[in-house]
Amino acid sequence: MSGDTLIRLVAGRVLQYPDHFHDELPRLRAALADAPDEPAALLGGFLDHAAGLGTIELCAEYTGTFDTRNRRCLYLTWWTDGDTRRRGLSLVRLKRIYRDFGLEFASDELPDFLPAALEFAALREEAGTELLQEHRAGLELLRLALTEAGSPYAAVLEAVCTTLPGASPATKAEAKALARSGPPQELVGAGTALEPFGPGLEPPVDLPWPTAPTPERQTA
Repeated sequence: MSGDTLIRLVAGRVLQYPDHFHDELPRLRAALADAPDEPAALLGGFLDHAAGLGTIELCAEYTGTFDTRNRRCLYLTWWTDGDTRRRGLSLVRLKRIYRDFGLEFASDELPDFLPAALEFAALREEAGTELLQEHRAGLELLRLALTEAGSPYAAVLEAVCTTLPGASPATKAEAKALARSGPPQELVGAGTALEPFGPGLEPPVDLPWPTAPTPERQTA
């Protein structure tokens, strides 16, 4: 398992609503033991911060951090489409991408929820990297917004961005310029198909998986 996979798995967990965070903390720390030093240190620092808060405090910090009003949104297509009709098409496309790589999205969350995309990027590393890179501008704008707000979650986004090729933009203007350059390529049909997992998939790390695409069930 690659270091990028471990970083994406842990980041995806801590970017979910943290009502069970303290129960999962030992497994999150264990998963970072074999991860690359720099992003592991970023995530480890966040885990230390979050561990020092009670569950109610941590949940309040989470809900106070992520919203669209302050341009700190965890939904990837919000950054590209806003609240427009086009976003609905983008969400359908994401479900199709998951399905085309052997995973069926079965969650109450929207398929563009960043933890779900990170989980996909861990299970299907090549295709998932392309998907995250396609939404790189939104990820970087979120990282910069969290940094500007002094949020501990900025370290989590910084760790995520280390798993992607190239340097992160230093300013919002640079991130917006990245957005104007467009996505690198269409994922589906791009020649990067991976063998789908069959029924009974075992996650690559012993972590709970409530938001992710799940293995598509085979029918007779």
